Amino acid sequence: MRPGSREQTVTLDELDRRLVHALLQDGRLPFRRIADVLGSSEQTIARRYRRLREAGVVRVVVLRDPRRYRENVFVRIRTNPGAAAPIGESLARRDDVSWVTLAAGGTEVTCAMRSDDPRDRDALILERLPKVGQVTDVSSATLLHVFGDSPSADWRALDDPLDSAESDALRARQQRPGELAAGVDEPVLAPDDADLLRHLAIDGRMSFAALAAAVGRSEASVARRVGALLDRGTLFARTEIAPALLGFDTLATLWLSVAPSSLERVGAEIASHPEVEFSGAVSGSANLVVSVICRDNPDLYRYLTRSLGSIDAIRESEIVVAVRRLKQAGTIMEGDRLPNPLAA
Repeated sequence: MRPGSREQTVTLDELDRRLVHALLQDGRLPFRRIADVLGSSEQTIARRYRRLREAGVVRVVVLRDPRRYRENVFVRIRTNPGAAAPIGESLARRDDVSWVTLAAGGTEVTCAMRSDDPRDRDALILERLPKVGQVTDVSSATLLHVFGDSPSADWRALDDPLDSAESDALRARQQRPGELAAGVDEPVLAPDDADLLRHLAIDGRMSFAALAAAVGRSEASVARRVGALLDRGTLFARTEIAPALLGFDTLATLWLSVAPSSLERVGAEIASHPEVEFSGAVSGSANLVVSVICRDNPDLYRYLTRSLGSIDAIRESEIVVAVRRLKQAGTIMEGDRLPNPLAA
């Protein structure tokens, strides 16, 4: 456990935790719909969300689906002692770097890089990083496939998960305001989508009316465009959490070597584990990368020995425990907290 993390943990009751589970399924679900499923009122759910967001516990952002980028690369950077943190902070400031973690021991940084131009990747991996004096080794792995139905796994290790009927009720298809028939609106991003994405990357629950006012377009056109991009997978709503504030202090990246004939089955099985927030096939000797969030080191041990240990197709594993996450899903963390998008 990181020093001081216990004192920073925000107290959540059962309704708070069930709200987080609902938002993890779809961060833009209307509060009224969540309230109906959870047996509460719309006003209470809205108030609870605002409290959690202001405390830095949870935040909804709308992003481009990472699977739509031409290049998705994981980069592992080994450094001299004391150099990992400043290198990680520098990487976190890059727009094309979406995730940055520091490994326990302070000599390794792992980041995820997304780009439509391979030259961006090559400039970082082949030119810039090797010239940094404190870097001792750089390796990369290309993301080949994301397991699960969404760009990120449905993390469910928090207490008070939703039952199957509640999950199904939240996932039921709903008509979006101003939605056009399938095939009318091209799901490829256009230059005039940039302003929409800039605002939604800060507050993914921004209403269509507020978004329209911010970008100077009609509410109907904004609702139609954002709805089409979400429905067709160009964009997705991601609910970010601050694990330490929920009482989950151990984050780890697992680099697994799986028999190729079993990779699809194992990757999908691992993606269904409650502790897993990401499972993806990658290039290299370790062909499966997994991100897990656990309460503490004993909890991680139980996951490794019981859930992961029961999968015979895993040939080798490397467990890298993170001491700190500097950036996630494009958001720079403020210590253990998520930034409040509405703070002055």
